[in-house]
Amino acid sequence: MNVDAFIQRFSAGLAVMEELPLPQARRAYDKLCRTFTPPDPAGMRIDNSVYDGISLRRFIPQRRMPGCVLFIHGGGFTIGSVESHHGPAASLAQLLEREVVSVNYRLAPEVDYPTMLADCQAVLAAVHPVALVGDSAGGRLAIDLAHQHSDAPPLGLIYPPVGELSPECLGEDAPLLSRSDVLSIREQCPEIIATQRDQSAPASSIEVLTVEHDSLTRPVETTVAQWQKTGASIGYRCAPQMVHGALHAHAQLPDMSAAWQDFCHTLKQRLNQ
Repeated sequence: MNVDAFIQRFSAGLAVMEELPLPQARRAYDKLCRTFTPPDPAGMRIDNSVYDGISLRRFIPQRRMPGCVLFIHGGGFTIGSVESHHGPAASLAQLLEREVVSVNYRLAPEVDYPTMLADCQAVLAAVHPVALVGDSAGGRLAIDLAHQHSDAPPLGLIYPPVGELSPECLGEDAPLLSRSDVLSIREQCPEIIATQRDQSAPASSIEVLTVEHDSLTRPVETTVAQWQKTGASIGYRCAPQMVHGALHAHAQLPDMSAAWQDFCHTLKQRLNQ
């Protein structure tokens, strides 16, 4: 598959969702994302459970080291689940050789952003992860979760929304996530605006993955430069030609696969130190 084919398929799926009530749109999004998911790695065990009313999905690779990683899915704070992000979480567990716990935090508009953050905090306190990894909206949650802990574990961030998310700060329009999409999320969840919080690095050890065509990449690069000034150790890579959401199809997109492999390999090295 090339990136244009991915954009066409994903865009068509998102267009169908626009005509559906939110509960049905969420199910359609889960189904859309799963169409790009490869089979689970051989020998991997998948366990579904509930903690304090929050559903979790655990990905336990056949070969694993001690400690688990908390994975926080994306979806613009209104959609997304452990189901939509099953593929990235399974791949993360396999590449890190560690158990990954994917959290099904509650979504807007049913709850506000602080409640989403509280759901993730409750799971973090229960599983004591050795790393936090967040995809898109989940990256924002991972950052703010880490800010609550002076000894935050290493972070892995995949095209997260950072900074004030103003029209002046965003990059150019791009497929699958336009500037207006980002601004609408900002209006629905105003607490994600993080001008002050993002002045300091949320953790001392951070790996970041962005994509070339994404209005969020520009503010991420600005924020990474700011974090580096505070002394944080940060690894950064940008997948060429790729777009927001391409992680779902990383197994079929060579440039995304290469960036994802590098992201996971370097994060694994940090965890093994």
